[in-house]
This record gives sequence, C-alpha cells and structure tokens, in this order.
Amino acid sequence: MQHYQHSSSPQAAFNDFNNKKDEIDLFELCNVLWLNKVKIIALSLLFAIAAIIYALTAQQWWSSKAVIIPAQLNDFSEYQFQVKQFQPVFDVYQQDGTILVNEELTPLIDNEKLFQQFINSFNSLANKKAFLLSSEQFQEYLTNNEISDEEAISRTLNAWFHKIKAIITDKKRRDVYTLSLQATTGESSFALLNSYIAFVSAQVFKDNLSNLTAVTQAKENELKQMLTIFEAQASNYIDVEKQRSLLSLDIAKAAKLEQPVTNITDNKLFDIQLGAKALQAKVKALDSIENLGVVDPNIQQVKAKLSLLKSTKVNSNISFKTFRFLENVEMPLNRDKPKRVLIVIFGTLLGGILAAVIVLIQHAISKHKEE
Repeated sequence: MQHYQHSSSPQAAFNDFNNKKDEIDLFELCNVLWLNKVKIIALSLLFAIAAIIYALTAQQWWSSKAVIIPAQLNDFSEYQFQVKQFQPVFDVYQQDGTILVNEELTPLIDNEKLFQQFINSFNSLANKKAFLLSSEQFQEYLTNNEISDEEAISRTLNAWFHKIKAIITDKKRRDVYTLSLQATTGESSFALLNSYIAFVSAQVFKDNLSNLTAVTQAKENELKQMLTIFEAQASNYIDVEKQRSLLSLDIAKAAKLEQPVTNITDNKLFDIQLGAKALQAKVKALDSIENLGVVDPNIQQVKAKLSLLKSTKVNSNISFKTFRFLENVEMPLNRDKPKRVLIVIFGTLLGGILAAVIVLIQHAISKHKEE
C-alpha cells in the first residue's frame, strides 16, 4: 500500500500544478480591470453617447387605442326597420290564416354578427391598404422618408398593416375588442384611428345595405318565377276545364238535357248533369276570366308581395352603428418607440461589457507571450 502511494504522488503533484495553472485568479482579473478603468469608462461613455444620439433621432411611434363592444338595439334600430319592412315578403301566408315566419332576414340584424363583421373589416388588409393610400399622413410619411418606387411602398404598407389591428381585450370575454393604430406622432395616431374607424364603419354600412339589396332582389326573382309557374298552371287549368265543359256540352245536347238533372250518376270526367244551358254559361265564364287569381289564390299573394317589394325602398341616409365604445379613442400620452432610457442604459452596459472583454483579451495575450 505504501508502495502504491509513493508511485502515484508525482502524478498527483503534476495534476495539482496543472489545476492551479488553469484556475482563474479573480483578484488578478479585477486588478486588470481596475488598472484599465479609464479605457473601460471611455468606451462606455462612447457607447452611451451613441445610444443617446440614436434614441433622440430614431423614428418615434405612438399608439392610439379604443375599446369597443357589440352594438345595442338602439344603435342600429333604423337599419333594423329597413330590414323588417321586407319581412312580409318572406313570410308564408297559408290559406287557413296561419303565418309561417321566414328567418332569412334575421342574420342581417344579428348584433353579434354585425359586430364581427366590423372587426373583420377593421383587420382586412384590403381596407387597410385602401385607407392608407388615401391618407394624407401616410403620403407625408412616404415623402419624408423618400419612398417612391412601388416595391418600397409595398414593403412600407406591409409594415404599417401590423400597426393597425383589432384584438380581443380579455380572453375571458369574446365580445370586447381593443382597436389600435400606431403612427409617427400622437396627433397623427389619434387622427388616423378616428378616420379609420369612420372609414370601416362606412364600408360595413355599405356592405350591409348591399347585402339587404341582394337578398331582396333574389327574393323578387324567386317570386317572379313562382308567379310565372302559378299563372301557367292556372291557364292550363282553365283550358282543361273549358275543353271538358265543351265536351260535356256536346254530350248534354245529344242527350237533350237542357236543365240540370239530379238523377244522373255523378261523372268525374264530364259534368253533363249540369245541363246544356249551365255548361254554356260555364264555358262563357271560363272565357271571361282575366284575373287568374280567381283560379289560384297563390297568384294574388305573390303579386301582393311583388307590389310591396316595388314600393319599398332602402334608405341609405339612416344612422347605423355595429359597435359601441366602451372606451373612446384617446390621445396617447406615452410613445411606444423608442424607449430612450432603456436604449441609453443598454447602450452604456454594452459599451462597458465590450470594453472589459477587450481589456481581458489583451491581458490574456500579453500574459501568454510572457510565459
């Protein structure tokens, strides 16, 4: 056992020497940093000055915000009236007096769907592009930054698309959204957000009136087709009845039956029991029918609906809102970018760290040459 310890002690001593050689002497490092403190401070100040210059000259961005919820009934009551005035055209009136209410118009006045339509339109890239290209503030931004070619304008538009958004305020409430728009100044952000809300509201208003017009026009075409079918059926019925009556008249004359008789078995095909005089009157009556509604009451109902459609107009001057402000658009008090204090702090820290690393590397190289 003693022989084993004696034989391994040189190796252990060698390992101890190498470990001590590889150990970092913190005192030495601190001393090196202290001796080069002027260099470190100078570089830190240089980076701090550069950070200050950047923070003061970097493009500023400000965000205006608003919080909205779905509209209440009184916010779109005038639009609801415009829709409901067409309801009788869509309902089905049965002969027993009952009315089958058609729900085809209901989605047009659903406040949740109207609200979601506004949100989708607000986030629509097509609407954002159309609004920005028509905005004086955006055109001024392009001019100030010397952006003129189509590719550069396209890239700028894509960047601005992310600055206009409607997002859910609270995940627990799906009906509360925050609208925000970021611009280069607080005033322009405030003005642009108000303008874009008005732009989208007008677009939604136009789209809903167009939807209402499309639905009513489709119903009008459907009713016209139904009227054509009902009138054709009524005309065919009159023609068939006339032919049957003429044949019955011939048979009645051949049988010399001038007056109605009751002792003849009812014939489902020919009405000879009516007598020749009655059959002549029936043929004359069939020839005199001008209003086919006498034959089929559905014709009168369809005509009444078409008349209502013709006399009912959509008023494009109504007041109409698809949302309600929970928090109105406010002028931003603090800018989003740049965060000047953070930029200066991180710039100074970066300069100090970089200076310290340079000093330590120089020291390590000098020490290595000395050894």
